Amino acid sequence: MTIKFGTDGWRAIIAEEFTFANVRLVTQAVANYLQGEKGPGEVVIGYDNRFLAPEFAAAVAEVLTGNGFTVYLPSRAVPTPVTAWAIKKYGALGALMLTASHNPPAYSGLKFIPDYAGPAVPAITEAIEKEITAVMEGGTIKRLELAEARQRGLVKELDPREAYLEYLQGLVDVAAIKQARLKIVVDPLYGAGIDYLDEFLQRAGCQVHTLHNYRDPLFGGSLPDPSARGLSELAWQVRETGADLGLALDGDADRFGVVDRDGTYLTANEILYLVLAHLLFHRQYRGPVARTVATTHNLDRLAAAHGLKVIETPVGFKYIGEALRKHDCILGGEESGGLSIRGHIPEKDGILATALVAELRAVQGRSLKSILADLQERHGRLVSRRLDLKVAPDVKARVLKELPDFTPAKIAGVPVTGRLAVDGVKFLLADSSWVLLRPSGTEPLLRLYVEAPGDERLHLLQKDIISALKI
Repeated sequence: MTIKFGTDGWRAIIAEEFTFANVRLVTQAVANYLQGEKGPGEVVIGYDNRFLAPEFAAAVAEVLTGNGFTVYLPSRAVPTPVTAWAIKKYGALGALMLTASHNPPAYSGLKFIPDYAGPAVPAITEAIEKEITAVMEGGTIKRLELAEARQRGLVKELDPREAYLEYLQGLVDVAAIKQARLKIVVDPLYGAGIDYLDEFLQRAGCQVHTLHNYRDPLFGGSLPDPSARGLSELAWQVRETGADLGLALDGDADRFGVVDRDGTYLTANEILYLVLAHLLFHRQYRGPVARTVATTHNLDRLAAAHGLKVIETPVGFKYIGEALRKHDCILGGEESGGLSIRGHIPEKDGILATALVAELRAVQGRSLKSILADLQERHGRLVSRRLDLKVAPDVKARVLKELPDFTPAKIAGVPVTGRLAVDGVKFLLADSSWVLLRPSGTEPLLRLYVEAPGDERLHLLQKDIISALKI
């Protein structure tokens, strides 16, 4: 058995590899890493609403306290961004978060969040993987029964909701939202974000209707994924109730989903564009913008119009978090639904993201589609799509072998003006289009990202790349 511990930690199927024994093993590895780097101290524990999550969290607490750490242990699910924020609030060494994010219900996961309250960078996850190997090869797993740990004062109760919601009021223009008296449908998708976003918006004077606001480890028989497919009920409710907005969170509330008042789902790329415009025009923020190599160049157009720098990173919010920390970026975002801003933790936060959408909707007083149309009129239109191409392992290996030498002069008849290898291979084209091909790290997939001035051009680019590489 191999336990891979990447940026999103370790994920596996419950009762197959994700067992209590393996959770203790991984926790011991993290404890060893922390002992070597930081010494004893306090560690925050968070968990989502998946099957056995509270029980797995108790197992984590027993190992950490057995190693001399004091833990903050919640009695109910806590979102990933709130768990990360609690590290800063309590001055903890880091956090262990039990979540499989938007993965299917059969999965659970365990991730480590370092003391800077953002995703672990590769140097940290590699060090933890080495410790996992050492424990598997004969290391000792130390445990202290939870009741005894409590008696010794090594377990502190964690209930960060009120403090986080109060903190969020300092990041969001609550007065503007109150004035607009918005009607909003909220869907936490049975996840850890229950009673966070809906409560925040109610206190901000919104009329809120909430869907799926109870724990269901099966997520209603679907995925806790705020995609267009996963939010059809939210879209229907928005139309039926005449709401101004539909706002959704994924299973651990670090990603967002947004539906406009007519039920139209807006992509993460479109929301990043709208939020950046709001920060620039309404809040008068100035500074660098960070986006992944797979995220819309609409952000570049807005930044260029204000003389601002864009930092392009590999895919993964760990790189965005690093840019937020090191370059004081005003916005960091990724096309898969991650967003954070200056002044917040360097971790994606779906609660903050959706609250900002409510703020910009309140300030503008009109539909998101209308605001987006104005931006496209001013800066031009770019449409984005991602295709997940399922391929046999040998096909994936062949394409990846050929890709470094793949240097077409044109794609779909448009001259190639640049080639980047930040993450996969990305081609920049003369008409502002771009094409990115990169492998999935965990699945037999090639991910094809295309952005173009229109749908027809986008489809031609997709078709040409698939044909040229015989995918």
